[in-house]
Amino acid sequence: MCLIRDHFRALCRVSPHEPIGFASHSFLRDYKQHHLAMDEREPSCNPVEPLLQQVDDEDEFKPYPTQPDMGAAAPSMPSVPPKAEPTMDEMMKYDIVKATQYGVIERCKELVEAGFDVNQMDRENVSLLHWAAINNRQELAKYYISKGCIIDKFGGDLNSTPLHWATRQGHLPMMVQLMSYGADPSLRDGEGCSCIHLAAQFGHSSLVAYLLAKGQDVDMLDKNGMTALMWAAYRVIGPDPTRLLLKFDASVNKTDKFHHNTALHWAVMIGNNVAVNHLVEAGINLDAVNAKGETALDIAIAKKNHWLVKNLRKARIERGYDKSNCIQTYVHDKATRRRVIWTFPFIMLFLGGAIFELNCSWWLKLGFCVLTFLFYKGVTSLFFDDRAWTIEAPVAVYLATKLWMHVTWFVYFWPYVNRFTIQVMFSCNTLALTYYFWKAVRTDPGIIKSTREERIRVILEYSELQAFDLNQFCATCIQRRPIRSKHCSICDKCVSKFDHHCPWIYNCVGERNHKYFISYLFFLVGMISWCLFGCGLYWHHNVKYSWEDDGITGIAWKLMKASPWVFWIAMNAMFHVLWVGMLLICQLYQAVWLGETTNERLNINRYKHFHTEKKGQFVSPFDDEDEDEEDSFVYKPPRRGVIKNLIDVMGWRCMGLCRPDSTDWSKQFELPNAPPKSIRTAKFNVARDNYQYV
Repeated sequence: MCLIRDHFRALCRVSPHEPIGFASHSFLRDYKQHHLAMDEREPSCNPVEPLLQQVDDEDEFKPYPTQPDMGAAAPSMPSVPPKAEPTMDEMMKYDIVKATQYGVIERCKELVEAGFDVNQMDRENVSLLHWAAINNRQELAKYYISKGCIIDKFGGDLNSTPLHWATRQGHLPMMVQLMSYGADPSLRDGEGCSCIHLAAQFGHSSLVAYLLAKGQDVDMLDKNGMTALMWAAYRVIGPDPTRLLLKFDASVNKTDKFHHNTALHWAVMIGNNVAVNHLVEAGINLDAVNAKGETALDIAIAKKNHWLVKNLRKARIERGYDKSNCIQTYVHDKATRRRVIWTFPFIMLFLGGAIFELNCSWWLKLGFCVLTFLFYKGVTSLFFDDRAWTIEAPVAVYLATKLWMHVTWFVYFWPYVNRFTIQVMFSCNTLALTYYFWKAVRTDPGIIKSTREERIRVILEYSELQAFDLNQFCATCIQRRPIRSKHCSICDKCVSKFDHHCPWIYNCVGERNHKYFISYLFFLVGMISWCLFGCGLYWHHNVKYSWEDDGITGIAWKLMKASPWVFWIAMNAMFHVLWVGMLLICQLYQAVWLGETTNERLNINRYKHFHTEKKGQFVSPFDDEDEDEEDSFVYKPPRRGVIKNLIDVMGWRCMGLCRPDSTDWSKQFELPNAPPKSIRTAKFNVARDNYQYV
């Protein structure tokens, strides 16, 4: 029995000194939230606990968090609502503790008015406010405080305040209410932890954010010298609240009092790979040693965590902590890796056609092909990873394709292009393509920036005033997200009027560079089409074939035999013109015809402003696709139309005839000209004089 209990505590990430009753509820709730989040199609990668948990806790009962485990002899306590709902007459017979736990306000008021002291402790040394706090009974908490209840009264086996209990359970509304009445989150419980340490231990990122916004020191130490960052790295498998604390400039190199472990040591101990990545990116000292003289790498080796060992060794070599051989020096050097990734497509695309263009025997060409394949496998295994293939290499492939197509034009096609107008048109297309590619790459797509003060204001507005919806908050950037914007997991930034992240331009496509991206696609299709025209012109002068005598395979063989290089370039051009053309058509269809972005099109069911009263049907509020205003229960701004949508996207202006929409989507949080929403302001008492935050 003890073995099972200890194993369950390990799963719940709690201390052996903490009872299983509280842990089980926290674990089950987090498990439920995790699976609900997985069922939702979330385009963002950065799942984090919402700032304000939209959970109805009025019918949920929380047992005492410090209740000792008495085994089978322990009296059963209801962890779930009973099968038969109690009647009002039955609830009016509850004692005041049970009535507080279940939120029976009338019964509690009746007993208090009859003379019950709200500061009286029960047999477990727990006050009524403790029970109200852990069960998120806000009305009862307000009532007890109005009757003179001591807010920061210590109680329970862990000698905690009601605010500690609310923090452990993750009740942000209760925390906001208690702190508005003067509850002090900097007080330590019996284990020496303040509220920010407890919130970090249990992964309540919303509470951590609120405490930091209210002025709590991000590097506050508990009695063991542990910071919130250390607790988050040690207890919470996932990006937050570790990432959140780093956003607020938590010190990464602090060590605890007894073990002298850094946050990285604690993360490696439990194999928290995500936290390790964030700490390494934050620049933590990889060579720091603890009281046993161990580095984080030493602990990873002892734990036999091969993934961490590999990545920590790689990081240490990159920073110069460890010596490496010649090959490792080049492989792990970021500048060298980038040069290889950007150069490799040029070499491979050249070899793919040049080998067969050689005037030598077939077996020699076969040998070159084998060597090329070995070269390809060796370079990709050493220098290429998932990020290189999906993010960095595509733009290099585009540049290599463009270069060799132009080389082919001037080397192979130039003698057969007799018209000067064709050369001028090809040159103009090349200049326009280069210009719009550069603008698409270098233009800020609409990155939304915020200062520390703005982040704090947003957290307070959301937690205390509930001034905007949950889906408008970016937990990664810690800022309010404008409508039509989205967080890009690759750039790690929020982008206004986000369309998608395009690896072919090494940038996001958003509000400010969408017009350049569409123009780039248009002229890219033009360049590939000119290349195919040149291939046809070359074959017309050098290959004689007959459809009746040769057939498709015979003609293909003659074309390839005439010039393997031209045939290779033609195959690349045919492949690229298909998908680039389809991408251009999709972009125009979405932006001009539908008035939507790619992100909105793919995740239309997640945005309420696209919903209609008919289930499964969606209407864009940014276009005039639907003539029936009654089908939509959301406000729709003035209609634009196809022509105006095109003008808006491309930003065309012509002496007042063409006037694009002037909406700044980086600052637009509601639909344009929509009626203002009412703000649900929480009614709180004035804070006491004994505690005040900035």
